[in-house]
Amino acid sequence: MDNRIMDCLKSSQGYVGQNRAIPGEWKEKARRLCWEYNQSAPDQQTRSELLKQLLGTCHPLTFIEPTFRCDYGFNIHTHGLAVINYNCVILDTSPVHIGAGAFIAPGVCLACAGHALDPEQRAEGIGTSRPITLEEDVWIGANAVVCGGVTIGKGSVIGAGSVVTRDIPAGVVAAGVPCRAIRPVTEADRIPPEQMAF
Repeated sequence: MDNRIMDCLKSSQGYVGQNRAIPGEWKEKARRLCWEYNQSAPDQQTRSELLKQLLGTCHPLTFIEPTFRCDYGFNIHTHGLAVINYNCVILDTSPVHIGAGAFIAPGVCLACAGHALDPEQRAEGIGTSRPITLEEDVWIGANAVVCGGVTIGKGSVIGAGSVVTRDIPAGVVAAGVPCRAIRPVTEADRIPPEQMAF
């Protein structure tokens, strides 16, 4: 039974399931490692070792500022430089793929997990889950929420406070509740060197 549940949690298709059936030790391991990580001194060696134990795939250029929380950890995969700022939460009840060059601002929540809409089923612990993919060079602004089943395309920027419920195409600035593409990222968005203070 545990193997079948693990297969569902790691599925790229998502699932509907009984949350009470998921072995508690899977979540407990993540809680313990997150606690250790959040209590650790800012020594990159110690933090890197803890991230290797926590995350499914941890690229060496993965930087996460405490505090950080996740459900399981084994479903989080970084594929290059990933900078995850303070107070981020990843509800990784399905796979979360974070592409190279990702910047995730403070307070962001990536939430694969959902619940039954029917109150009786919700009270019984019936939940839903769908994967999240951030392609390369994505930047997510502070306090944004990315919901399960969403892919954010390469090079896109998500505005602060947005709620992303649908896929976002590559190369756009997107914002709002619900989040939608506003305009493309263009050459005009480059900061001229003469404006740089240092």
